Amino acid sequence: MAKILASKATKAKKSPKTTKAPRYLQLAGQLRESILAGDFGDGEQFPTETSLCAQFDVSRFTVREALRRLEAEGLIQRKRGSGTTVQPPAARGGALHQPLSSVSDILQYARGSAVVYRPAGRGPLPGDIAEEIARSTDGIWTVFHGLRQQGYGEKPIAATTAYFHERLGDAINRLDLNASPRTLFTQIEQIAGVSASKVTQDIQATAASAELAEKLEVEIGSPVLRVLRCYVDASGEIYQISLSHHPGDRFAYSMNIDVDR
Repeated sequence: MAKILASKATKAKKSPKTTKAPRYLQLAGQLRESILAGDFGDGEQFPTETSLCAQFDVSRFTVREALRRLEAEGLIQRKRGSGTTVQPPAARGGALHQPLSSVSDILQYARGSAVVYRPAGRGPLPGDIAEEIARSTDGIWTVFHGLRQQGYGEKPIAATTAYFHERLGDAINRLDLNASPRTLFTQIEQIAGVSASKVTQDIQATAASAELAEKLEVEIGSPVLRVLRCYVDASGEIYQISLSHHPGDRFAYSMNIDVDR
């Protein structure tokens, strides 16, 4: 296990993107990825603060802040005198917990799951979605539908529709729809050379329609979490939109809010 964590720590140092977030958030992301990937057995003893400091070459404050976030998300349990253990899925409420504090966190759950998209045509953005968005959504959008699963044969954790604006040009045709866990968002950034300066996210509780119920394998009318995300470039234009529906008993957001003093 120490080798796995040490290897991920080395990779993080080489990646220029990890410098964008505070070091404790980077560390929390790396440890979270290991937990969700099953690198630790349920109830297994987690590495000590001292060992994590040595493996990742970080301060004790950084380690404690990272562990505090993982504990708040229900991924680990810390008890004085008995150390830190990994919480089994049942203790987390049986749902996938996604942290919510940065763009990297928003995309984090993609690393522990897989999705295959299929083309769904081109045209104007649906009116009901356009009405929810303050910025202009005029133009032609290319649409893809996908189902996300944590493992082959498991029930879906999301039904997602992704929309890409025509200004992205040929980059849309170059997307690899079977490239999980690489998201379409990260692919379009690399291919088109566009970066998100802001991501807006609207979350709403709703009931599963007949179509959604069939896709998500739930009862019609069951509670689902509806998440609408808009990716905005440096010029203030929306170039990608995603609309996801998550079964209420298989997905939960974990939000960490730092108090200003």
